[in-house]
Amino acid sequence: MTPIRVLIVDDSAVVRKLLSDALGQEPDIRVVGGAADPFMARDLILKHNPDVITLDIEMPRMDGLSFLRRIMEHRPMPVIIVSSITQNGSAASVEALRLGAIDVIAKPGGPGSVGEVADAIKRRVRALHAGPKLQLQRLNPSKPPAIAARARSAGRYQGGVILVGASTGGTQAIEALLTRLPADVPPIVIVQHMPPLFTKAFADRLDRTCPMQVIESVGGEAIQPGVVYIAPGDRHLVIERHGLKLMTALRDGPPVHYQKPAVDVLFHSAARLQGVPMVAALLTGMGQDGADGMVALRQAGALTLAEDEQSCVVFGMPKEAIARGGACGVVTLFEMPDMILDGMNRLCHASRQTSLVGS
Repeated sequence: MTPIRVLIVDDSAVVRKLLSDALGQEPDIRVVGGAADPFMARDLILKHNPDVITLDIEMPRMDGLSFLRRIMEHRPMPVIIVSSITQNGSAASVEALRLGAIDVIAKPGGPGSVGEVADAIKRRVRALHAGPKLQLQRLNPSKPPAIAARARSAGRYQGGVILVGASTGGTQAIEALLTRLPADVPPIVIVQHMPPLFTKAFADRLDRTCPMQVIESVGGEAIQPGVVYIAPGDRHLVIERHGLKLMTALRDGPPVHYQKPAVDVLFHSAARLQGVPMVAALLTGMGQDGADGMVALRQAGALTLAEDEQSCVVFGMPKEAIARGGACGVVTLFEMPDMILDGMNRLCHASRQTSLVGS
């Protein structure tokens, strides 16, 4: 098997050496070089044609975001952001994901954390190599912003809940989905694989660009229409019933499928609810998180939608859900908003009819 070629771009010589040593011990990974800045990285890309680049954000001569923008405009390739856990670093990393980076790994700081970072990089690059081919889009700087959803009332969806799970490529997919839904949409609960603090920056960005309110969940919220709840990094997010209210809650359990938050934890919690119209969407991502939860939701009567390979950055998680029989439908990201709202309308109408018959 041909080794996976990795280029490390970081202004710290210590970090480059430690990461190179850790990754270079693996027989299926070959570090083809280390660059202290984007100008050195550009020459090494031309020379070695790496399969994956790890990229720091804060670097001399040209920052990581500017370099990533140039990569995605002229030569799209898998880029993993390795960024410091700071408020500025987190916001920049979320912007990097919007520009086309496939994943972000938190760099806690200090040589002692490099082993943890190296292990995370190994899992990512192996999953990229073993999984379906990435559908990387060339960045178009003149592309207009997403068009907001046409006005439509969501009042007829009273009592329903929308669930969304995503991983690699999910930040772009989630933004595209939410900007095409109405402001008074039913409550939406989302798990996007992302480190702590980065999820707050992600929620803040969505809150500025989407028609509805978007928050990072702190647990204990009564879920309300017109509000999107993002699972915080390193905490599992679940939905529980308290009397007549549905509430969010956070859990500190172990990672599921190497993920915390995990889509499966959210989906399984929702599948245990009774009498709640639910639509679940499993979007782009590596691995199998969410697939079993989709099966449980479908068995519980929810409408379950898997993103089609055509629009996925990585057709991993949706593919697993489809293979296990968890998807009622397979649709492109462009079709997803209308499918969600139409499905929710049918489920809420059926729920009201059942209530009338029961009374």
